[in-house]
Amino acid sequence: MSLGDYIRKRDFRNTPEPEAKISKANKQRFVVQRHQASRLHYDLRLEIDGVLKSWAVPKGPSMNPRDKRLAIHTEDHPIKYLEFHGTIPKGNYGAGEMKIWDSGIFESASSMDLLEQLSSGNLKIRFSGKKLKGEFALVRTNRGEERNQWLLIKKSDNYSTDLNYDAEDLIERSDPKPGKLIELNFKDPVKPMLATSTKEIFNDPDWIYELKWDGYRLIAHVNDGKVNLHSRNGISYNSKFPELVKDLKTISHEAILDGEVVVVDEDGLPSFEKLQNYDTKTEGALKFYVFDMLYLNGHSTLNLKLLERKSFIPEILEETQLAIFCDHIEGMGTAFYQKAISTGMEGVIAKKADSTYSPGYRTEQWLKVKAEESLETLICGYTDSEGALFGSLILGIIKDGTLSYIGNCGTGFSNKTQAELLRKMEEREIDTNPFEKKPNLKGRKANWVRPELVCEVTFSEWTKAGRMRHPVFKGLREDKSSGDLNNKSLPKEPKQERKSSSNSLEIDGKEVKFTNLDKIYWPESGLRKYDLIDYYLQVSEYILPYLRDRPQNLHRHPNGIHKKGFYQKDNEGLIEDWVETTRIYSKSTNRDIEYLLCQDEATLLYMANLGCIEINPWNSRIDHLDRPDYTVIDLDPSDKNSFDEVIEVALIAREILASAKINAYLKTSGSSGLHIYLPINAEYSYDEARDFTKLLCYFIQEKTSGLTSMDRAVKNRKDKIYLDYLQNRRGQTLASAYCVRPKEGAPVSAPLEWEELKKGLKITDFNIKNMLARLKEKGDLFQAVLHDKVDMEKALERLNKL
Repeated sequence: MSLGDYIRKRDFRNTPEPEAKISKANKQRFVVQRHQASRLHYDLRLEIDGVLKSWAVPKGPSMNPRDKRLAIHTEDHPIKYLEFHGTIPKGNYGAGEMKIWDSGIFESASSMDLLEQLSSGNLKIRFSGKKLKGEFALVRTNRGEERNQWLLIKKSDNYSTDLNYDAEDLIERSDPKPGKLIELNFKDPVKPMLATSTKEIFNDPDWIYELKWDGYRLIAHVNDGKVNLHSRNGISYNSKFPELVKDLKTISHEAILDGEVVVVDEDGLPSFEKLQNYDTKTEGALKFYVFDMLYLNGHSTLNLKLLERKSFIPEILEETQLAIFCDHIEGMGTAFYQKAISTGMEGVIAKKADSTYSPGYRTEQWLKVKAEESLETLICGYTDSEGALFGSLILGIIKDGTLSYIGNCGTGFSNKTQAELLRKMEEREIDTNPFEKKPNLKGRKANWVRPELVCEVTFSEWTKAGRMRHPVFKGLREDKSSGDLNNKSLPKEPKQERKSSSNSLEIDGKEVKFTNLDKIYWPESGLRKYDLIDYYLQVSEYILPYLRDRPQNLHRHPNGIHKKGFYQKDNEGLIEDWVETTRIYSKSTNRDIEYLLCQDEATLLYMANLGCIEINPWNSRIDHLDRPDYTVIDLDPSDKNSFDEVIEVALIAREILASAKINAYLKTSGSSGLHIYLPINAEYSYDEARDFTKLLCYFIQEKTSGLTSMDRAVKNRKDKIYLDYLQNRRGQTLASAYCVRPKEGAPVSAPLEWEELKKGLKITDFNIKNMLARLKEKGDLFQAVLHDKVDMEKALERLNKL
């Protein structure tokens, strides 16, 4: 671990590159930078041992396992280079323009430590980036003194491709340069040319008009009985549509086709819902409407005019049944559009007849004109219905930092879709309304859910009240998160003058903006948002060790404790650029969720300004997400239990734990119960931690049978204290030590000495007003939780002797 070479090669007075600092973060991030220096190359950098281990890859990475890319091992770079982009001035080492091509996190694909693999010259790693995904090998090839020549090789997996792969083809592009000739080889992956949205249809003899099909845009490589179907992001669809693959194999030409795959009914109208849930039993006909051809029998056709390219397609598809030529009309856009809308299509695509094909560009030479507006929204709940599984979806959108109600959607579902939606919503049920203002549902009973599911709806227009008129459910967008929502269709509201106090504070070079500081958060005591932010400012050095590197589940109460709060896991476009985040794959949503990381004082105060009264971190950190640092026994009383009874159970638990020589640490939940923490220092998995905690709870229940229950169902607990061991799951969160809770009296989750646990103690004895003085007197009573370690095997041996 050294940055000496990095320092020697640079004059930091003349380069914008970051200064040389070693980091202790070790979050296993990576970056690939496109470096236009004296020669164009790509720089791969891996966060290992406090620095970025770096390789220069002349041809750039490849997702094709056949490619063995030369990678020259260069000097270590500082962690801040993860975000570096810009121009290194002439006269400096590495002068030229540098852009970020890809970034994300990586993990070892071997049981060996990363440093051991690096030393051995054989790194096996798994990337989770936007472009680089799956397993790779970095293998050293030369054994001389410098030992700097390596090979970067993609392993065959679900992410690999057998197409030619050129990193230059995946650069984000703006408008194409006119007159530029583009050549295409058959094995080249293709990013499709995209259309620009417009509201008005028009007539023009120089334009052609096609139907806009509501499906998946796919590129098909067809040659000698081999077919490769892929989306605009390179995802393979061969296994999704095997019948289409079989149909395209009948083509006797070498061609690259561009089109839209849809499922149509007997009237020829597409159903996005049926396409999304497509299998061989789906009602309707699978069709692939081909509207462009990019390559034919050894020749690139990109530089031909559109009508010339389309003229070859009917002959190419002569033998196919599912692949159909997407015909067009010329000049008469208005009449064609009106006819399309009247038959039930969603719109038309207008294309300049002489336009060439520019892969990956969004161009104004192709325009899409739709009759109805569409919007991606959050499902926040559903209403009951006597005659169906549910009545309607309750929909919302994040607007100006607040979850806002935008209407109900009760049409567009099939019975199968309703059943699947209900199952997904029931998994996310919550007791409280997630909106800031309770929506007027006109007497219908609401069932609230965590606003995580994204669905797309079409609608005719916005009402004056900001509601969708005539919304129709189109389908779930499992490929999108709440941070990807399309807010362009939201109604524009007139600007209103708002009286609110605002301020900002610069912390370590980061500007934290504060709003509505005088807003009352605790009405019974008059405590304001200002008091919450001031508290976290004062205790930041104590609370931050329990937050760093842990994904945060934001529980926001922007209007105080008596107004409805809501949960937010995913970055929804609110987070400042300087706030660190991490992407974690979620099996339940089948997508990555971008979690906030509270790494510093600035982020802590930023969260408080968002209305995060309480702070809820994971039990594990990002460098070992599947291994928690501690396991927790949560003593959760019913409304009928007194806190003295909770104390009694906790003291019996302490006796049992002490007899097994388990060092246990105690804190108030800040709400109604107590948390007993058992440190395990990331030595065990979540399953092992949960099973161990469950066994301990059996011992505690045996000694407190009249007071406690381990029954998960509330109705079966019979007003007993719940011994909750299920908090010990991946992704589960608990209120952090020293965080405030949204309860009357502004209680704080306070670490305790066991000797303080006596009858008469109250949760509210520890609150936002006195916690700072307590910390100054006693210090951090909880710090051993992050360093101590329980040996489960030895503890179990002792328990079995009891």
